[in-house]
Amino acid sequence: MKIKSKLLIIAGSDSSGGAGIQADIKTMTSLGSYAMTAITALTTQNTTGVLSVIKIPSKEISKQIEYTSKDIKPDAIKIGMLHSADVIEAVSKSLKKIKAKKIILDPVMVTSTGVKLINRNAIIKIKKHFIKKVELITPNIPEAEILANIKIMTIDDMIYASQKLINMGAKNVLLKGGHLKTKIITDIFVNKKEIKIFRNKKIPTKNLHGTGCSLSSAIATYFSCGKTLKKSCELAINYVNHSIKTSPNYGKGNGPINHLVSFKLDKKYL
Repeated sequence: MKIKSKLLIIAGSDSSGGAGIQADIKTMTSLGSYAMTAITALTTQNTTGVLSVIKIPSKEISKQIEYTSKDIKPDAIKIGMLHSADVIEAVSKSLKKIKAKKIILDPVMVTSTGVKLINRNAIIKIKKHFIKKVELITPNIPEAEILANIKIMTIDDMIYASQKLINMGAKNVLLKGGHLKTKIITDIFVNKKEIKIFRNKKIPTKNLHGTGCSLSSAIATYFSCGKTLKKSCELAINYVNHSIKTSPNYGKGNGPINHLVSFKLDKKYL
């Protein structure tokens, strides 16, 4: 397989391999792109939960972004966990320095159990430094509730929240609807010109660890290869759904998905 594009991931590490930087690398690699990283935090975790988090200083995060990109210029950027206001400001400045384009922001704010990961000041900084500057933000419902400051209970609420984010300056929004208690998952792509609704059957499984990370990384990969944002979202949703359907069922808790679902190994390597 020939490498199609180069991407830089700015996110936290997951020692269990299901989410974060590890999920991002696996996703991008399986879809044919070259992944580089700037690690924002080191976590000790497994499928049952997070044991500890070590935050990387903002200066070191900036060095990773700038030094890596000085040598190998990324075609797109995927941003995940940014744990503090200082880190958000540092990352914003570094991306401006390297003249980054095609930035996808997954605004990681809330854990799957509902625990808020960043404080109010950091949320303000995300709104100030990123919402207007990135090409796409991919919040789930709890994150969209925080950013748009509304309660989301229905699909109409999702559309309203997405439009609020557009009015706040976002260029494009993909609001993920997995948190609604419905048999069909509705994801909504919105910009000033259109609303596109993606509907898929909810897959009954406990193996959903890292789906948000993997989705935004898949979007960044397709987008870096020349697909439109809307088409990138459609292809990425399909990739993640197939990854969930074929999940390996590892661990005692919320297990990982199968990032290699798209990967075909030549017989000569078997």
